[in-house]
Amino acid sequence: MKLLIATRNDGKAREIRDIFAGLPFQLVFPVDQFLERLPDELDLERGTSFAENAVAKARYFATRSHLPTLGEDSGLEVDALEGAPGVFSARWSLLHGVEGGQREGGIDAANNALLLERLANVPDEARTARYRCVVAYIETATAKPELVEATCEGRILTAPRGNGGFGYDPLFLSTELGVTFAEAALPAKQRVSHRGRAIRALIEVLVRRSQ
Repeated sequence: MKLLIATRNDGKAREIRDIFAGLPFQLVFPVDQFLERLPDELDLERGTSFAENAVAKARYFATRSHLPTLGEDSGLEVDALEGAPGVFSARWSLLHGVEGGQREGGIDAANNALLLERLANVPDEARTARYRCVVAYIETATAKPELVEATCEGRILTAPRGNGGFGYDPLFLSTELGVTFAEAALPAKQRVSHRGRAIRALIEVLVRRSQ
């Protein structure tokens, strides 16, 4: 089965390829289908929920590619910040007037710096957080989406640890692993992560349908 993954994020693409490894799916990405980045892609993450954004991505790229498409949206929810940055996780610092390009490490570094700033006076026991992921699959551009959601719990550290992962991973201490997602080996991260869990659940649905 040929399946388009609706992302241009290299970190997400790497993890999704790993999750699908050895399974009967031929993964392709927008660049593989020569789908150039158009201005209207900027509006795909303007929804108020992860589900809305995931469906918007899947439907947009299914329309352009005419392929079954998987769209994903995910982010970090910090309890002390009333769930922020949430759906705005990828561009949180930009929304607060911080240009990612002005900081070494780009947008990820700027987002992490803002997170640490907002939690500066929050004690360790109150720095609880979770990653949330919603995956949307649509067979055709007009089809009803199949939605799967998953989370993983953790805590935000006061300083980054580890060189792996992407996004907020250096600050996210996984409850299950006892290390940050940036310190964890990829197989360990995939086993407990929000994205790993959501995509594996969707794969189970797709495999059952094909039998």
